[in-house]
Amino acid sequence: MAQAGGKCNSIDRLAAERADGLRLPLPPFLFPKMPATRADLMAAFERLGIQTTTTEHPPLFTVEQSQALRGSIPGGHTKNLFLKDKKDAVFLVVAEEDAEVDMKSLHKRIGSARLSFGKPELLMELLGVAPGSVTPLAALNDTGGRVTVILDEALMRHERLNFHPLENTATTTIRSDDLLAFLRSSGREPRIVDVSGPALPD
Repeated sequence: MAQAGGKCNSIDRLAAERADGLRLPLPPFLFPKMPATRADLMAAFERLGIQTTTTEHPPLFTVEQSQALRGSIPGGHTKNLFLKDKKDAVFLVVAEEDAEVDMKSLHKRIGSARLSFGKPELLMELLGVAPGSVTPLAALNDTGGRVTVILDEALMRHERLNFHPLENTATTTIRSDDLLAFLRSSGREPRIVDVSGPALPD
């Protein structure tokens, strides 16, 4: 029985009309956007002609665990800082795993307001990943282009870089120039900034 007003009434009406043989599109609220999967990511690489290699390993949640359990994977390894400033601008800062990033002066380096770490709920909403799986490859999920990706200059000197492929049970190795091509294909221009240099004066 259809209820008066609201979504239930709309759904019942559409169901009845479709039963009468009409081909009507269902409303968007019936199909919440799902984050891309690792398979979706690999398919995107294939479409772009980007070659990668992926190494499986136990789930990793911290840089220390990564260093201990991932094995010997060549290339630069990273830490990824999901940040929001006081004006609600959102950034993903990507640096080498052992880089020292001064959070007090980082906003000056990237030209933002004061920064704090983004909440897990916002991370999932914008990048579709959970803490421990943060990666610039999750730009695939940021269809609204809300997140600005900042890549550390020192990191980009590596020919190959390593990231979680949207989940922390594997590490994907990608050429640094292919990373840039991938990010640009997702509708954004990544910024390369010296985020791990000497501390800036107050």
